[in-house]
Amino acid sequence: RSGEMAKLTQLLDNDACRAYATYATIVLLKMMLMSLITAYFRITRKAFANPEDTASFGKGESAKKYLRTDPDVERVRRGHLNDLENIVPFLGIGLLYALSGPELSTALLHFRIFAGARIVHTLAYLLPLPQPGRGLSWAVGYAVTISMAYKVLKTTLYL
Repeated sequence: RSGEMAKLTQLLDNDACRAYATYATIVLLKMMLMSLITAYFRITRKAFANPEDTASFGKGESAKKYLRTDPDVERVRRGHLNDLENIVPFLGIGLLYALSGPELSTALLHFRIFAGARIVHTLAYLLPLPQPGRGLSWAVGYAVTISMAYKVLKTTLYL
């Protein structure tokens, strides 16, 4: 009916929306894991960004040596930042895509490829894998998001 908001239960009856919820949760959990990995690297490398974080390593000048950057910590942070730059657009565009009535098989293909590309991208950052692995995995995920955006615009264009 026109003018009525869809109920959450109606959205969950939509297979494409359920698929979206599944893969959005997977990539969000993966992104959250990057925060824990960053914390792990900060603690094990004793490389902190804030003075209060060094309190357990001493006071004053002795603690200041732990206020530093570390290449491993920065690498994990760059991977996490890349997640933010790519997963956030996926969340918005993927939801609109799921609501645009795609075929379930096509929606699953989009969501699975995106999630797989982001997982490979993270592994390529953390291990590190040689290029072009990281670049290709980024490009595949980005292309999937663009593909979904194109489908949304094609389906629902009201310009």
